[in-house]
This record gives sequence, structure tokens and C-alpha cells, in this order.
Amino acid sequence: MTTQSQKAANVHVGLLVRLEAKAGKEAEVQKFLEGGLSVVQAEPATAQWFALRFGPTSFGIFDTFADEAGRQAHLSGKVAAALMAQAPELLAQPPSIEKVELLAVKL
Repeated sequence: MTTQSQKAANVHVGLLVRLEAKAGKEAEVQKFLEGGLSVVQAEPATAQWFALRFGPTSFGIFDTFADEAGRQAHLSGKVAAALMAQAPELLAQPPSIEKVELLAVKL
């Protein structure tokens, strides 16, 4: 059985995605993000996935992975494809996708 400490020790990279909803599309962006959870649960390489709301029109996704291969698998997955397909309709600008290195983790 894997402990929380062991899981945290095995998570090294992540993604921070920032999304700015078009005026009047905020509820649709929120619904899209909430619906993404069930899709990412089927991704074994995605350790954690968080849908975020920063403000009235600002949203985001933060997710973590053990390695670059897991991160790339996620970027090639269904949520990323759906986001890019719906971005022109829902977002005021293209998503900002930042690759991050995790320096310390507590689960």
C-alpha cells in the first residue's frame, strides 16, 4: 500500500494552466472544468488535478505528474484536446500553459 508520503515523493513536475473566460461564458468554463475531473480520473499518470477559479472570469488548472512522460501524456489527452477545441468559443485568449517543477510537496 502506497502512503501519502510516498506519493508526494514521486511527484516531480506539473502544469499550471490559466484561462480567461469570454464575457458571458464564465458558467460554461466552470462547467467544462468540473466535467474534466471524470476524464482525468482515467489518466493513470496524472497524480493530482485541480480546477481553480481565481476571480469572476479567471480560471485555471493545476496538475502534477511523476515525470515528463506523464505530463506529456496528459497534454496529449482528452481534456487538453477538448480545451483546445473549445477555447475559441469560451476563452478571451488562448490558454496560458506553464510547465512547472515541483520543489516540495505535501499531500
